[in-house]
Amino acid sequence: MTTPAEQARRTDSVAALQRLLPVDLVERGGRPFDPPAGLRQRRGHGAVQPLTLANGAGAWLVTGLEEARAVLGDVRFSSDRVRHPGATRPQPAAPHAGERTDGNFVFMDPPEHTRLRRLLTGQFTVRRMRALESHISDIAVRHIEAMRAAGTEADLVPAYALPIPSLVICELLGVDYAERAEFQERTAIALNSTTPPPERARAATELYRFMGKLVAAKRAEPGDDLLSGLIRDADPPLTDAQLTDVAVVLLGAGHETTANMLGLSTFALLRNPEQLAALRADPALLDSAIEELLRFLSIIQMGVSRVATEPLTVGGVDIPAGATVVIATPEVNRDPRQWDDPDRLDLHRRRASHLAFGHGIHQCLGQQLARVEMRVGLGELFARLPRLRLAVPADQVPLRNEMLIFGVHSLPVTWA
Repeated sequence: MTTPAEQARRTDSVAALQRLLPVDLVERGGRPFDPPAGLRQRRGHGAVQPLTLANGAGAWLVTGLEEARAVLGDVRFSSDRVRHPGATRPQPAAPHAGERTDGNFVFMDPPEHTRLRRLLTGQFTVRRMRALESHISDIAVRHIEAMRAAGTEADLVPAYALPIPSLVICELLGVDYAERAEFQERTAIALNSTTPPPERARAATELYRFMGKLVAAKRAEPGDDLLSGLIRDADPPLTDAQLTDVAVVLLGAGHETTANMLGLSTFALLRNPEQLAALRADPALLDSAIEELLRFLSIIQMGVSRVATEPLTVGGVDIPAGATVVIATPEVNRDPRQWDDPDRLDLHRRRASHLAFGHGIHQCLGQQLARVEMRVGLGELFARLPRLRLAVPADQVPLRNEMLIFGVHSLPVTWA
């Protein structure tokens, strides 16, 4: 079976790329709702721009919406960092040869990606999403009532934003009720960026083993959950290692993103009281509000990249074979050619396609589930805590500047 260390090596290229980017392209400083300063300063200099990485390697930065769609929609731009391990090096390493046998579909190209993606798409059914909605509502209400029972203040991140996606993933993967507390504890440690590295590595190893045991249990006794469906429907069958990889990828993709969107969206609405007042006055605005928050916040910072497998042209710019192309999602979603006054949060804004969930064959599988979690999570929170406000000055809210997924480390609130 794939080890946690091997899993980490497969995905470390994303973190490695972030470390190679100029700091001003990554860190938002004290401006939590704006793209990093380096991106804002590049406006007006072209939708595809040359970029020099910290190690001297050349790359390309895409800041335009249509240009980003062109890259993400073209399979000649590869996602496979196993086969292209040296794309961000001055002298690239030799490409990997041979068949991929893991389940890390986020970093695969067709045809390996196609098979896993098709199997997973079959599990994200409308029926399952509808069934989860009432479950999500129960989770949200239960945690709000627990916060109220404990007093008049709470840190919204551990008390609300993190547990919702964690328990939804439990339901999706079929984690037994008796084991959910253990699962949540390990997940909280493994995915918490403030956890000391040795402790985080140990928790990640334990979580990977937990997922391996879960896969074995589903093989022995299938249920009506996603993993059981993959075991039942895959022909030829997926290996235990592939299924464990898939479970770990879904956990990371569906947990940190939604948790940070819930926390940061709440922060953004509390800091834009006129927008929050509009939402309170018209709850029917919630769906539009979610799309605007997804566009406006763009929490996937600079982790989306591709490698050109042949010479290609994007937005009139020639991209050489082997070059890394970085999608600047926070800036792409504020392309002034697509949105008027793009730096303003406007819940009444006319809906337009954004790239918060990506585009092309790697577009987020769980985007509808994420929307449901946000709709229920934000709707219940502001309805049940009508006096909700920050418990500390806004500049004291700690930001996840150093992380691939932007958000807040904590969000102290009060409703007294």
